[in-house]
Amino acid sequence: MHLTKLAETYAGDFDPEIKGLTQDSRKVREGWLFAALPGAKRDGRQYIDEALNLGAVAILTTPNIKLEEKIALVTDENPRRQLAKIAAAFYKSQPEITVAVTGTNGKTSTVHFAQQLWQAMGLKAASMGTLSGPLTTLDPVSLHEKLADLAASGVTHLAMEASSHGLHQNRLDGVKASAAGFTNLSHDHLDYHKDMEDYLIAKAHLFAEILQEGGVAVLNADAPEFDGLAERVTDRECRVLSYGHKSSDIVLKSVTPTERGQKVEINVDEKPYTLDIPLVGEFQIMNALCALGLVMAEDPDDQTRTAEIINHLENLTGVPGRLELVPGHPRGAVYVDYAHTPDALENILKALRPHTKERLICLIGCGGDRDAGKRPVMGRIAAELSDLTIITDDNPRSENPADIRAQMMNAASGAKEIGGRREAITWAVEETGNGDVLVIAGKGHEQGQTIGNKVEPFDDVKEAKKAMGLKT
Repeated sequence: MHLTKLAETYAGDFDPEIKGLTQDSRKVREGWLFAALPGAKRDGRQYIDEALNLGAVAILTTPNIKLEEKIALVTDENPRRQLAKIAAAFYKSQPEITVAVTGTNGKTSTVHFAQQLWQAMGLKAASMGTLSGPLTTLDPVSLHEKLADLAASGVTHLAMEASSHGLHQNRLDGVKASAAGFTNLSHDHLDYHKDMEDYLIAKAHLFAEILQEGGVAVLNADAPEFDGLAERVTDRECRVLSYGHKSSDIVLKSVTPTERGQKVEINVDEKPYTLDIPLVGEFQIMNALCALGLVMAEDPDDQTRTAEIINHLENLTGVPGRLELVPGHPRGAVYVDYAHTPDALENILKALRPHTKERLICLIGCGGDRDAGKRPVMGRIAAELSDLTIITDDNPRSENPADIRAQMMNAASGAKEIGGRREAITWAVEETGNGDVLVIAGKGHEQGQTIGNKVEPFDDVKEAKKAMGLKT
């Protein structure tokens, strides 16, 4: 495809055929466009000559860059956004229905629940996000290539996570999202965003720019951000579909813990439903209701279709690493959860309390080279909401693990400190007695532990099984 068909703002005389796209100069091939993007760690503009030597015929970058005449130069004040739009035009195809979810917690569960609901209706569906790879949101070229591959394979419905990093860096621009969901906003990623307001602005980009005109915004009515987000989308002639206790659309009336999950009463379009949903924790019910709204969004006024979707809520299964029960403990119950923010940790501990006959035990750590402000907060929450807290390591990276633990211990009154996550898990599993519930929090589905600049294989579920004497 020729460059003038890909970049609407390009007006140069030289109109090469573009055979591929990349923002990594090492991957450039003959006839490709290279996006030379400024970054926090590396400046892609320094690699323009390397890309040209490898055969690049077009360069996308910031203004005030000059190149030789025979090279097509596309400049933009926001080259990241321009790259996303070029990638969308280059790869062309996307699943017919694509929805995106943002929020501090719950994105992964919500997109997986949406996928399950679609599949239960006989639709070919997929989800993308944390469990699909190391990044919640892919770079725009990889993302649009993946969207085209999914469409080519027959996938008609896709639910994808939208991280604040990905939104801030315009990675999702060009995605044709017919519906967008918001779960919540709490303390996280302040090592990247300068403050909570900046963090919210990044999240709001999904609704202000990426959600298609006339689309549906599925918003948590119980969140303080509800009114502001609703105002943003109604200005764009989008419909708001709310969910939660304070909702007027998908109303959560009551949640009662049961042996296998929770009994849930909801009203949808003023019609009552009583459901037995096999998920632990009210926050998981909120994620399921967000997924319900996203699936309803294709035709919100079709009450027969809505009733069918609601019935499928009773067959949802949890996501790996999200309050995942590790079976086999001879006395108590052991769960693994990804909770690595104060809000998420508070939610899982409150969710497990009604299912705990004796002690609630929490094993938690905090990552190195990340937002240090949440460390004492996490330690305090763990100590206040559990009967026994074990402070250990969680991806210390380049920091001294003992320093991280000390920052948590200072606010975790009565907590036990065990350096080394494997040793901590073994001790905690052995300590778990009759009627106790142990939650191993922070890493969830992750398969590695980053110590220094090395990633060592590590799986909380496998480590818990080993501690129980089970095969992994």
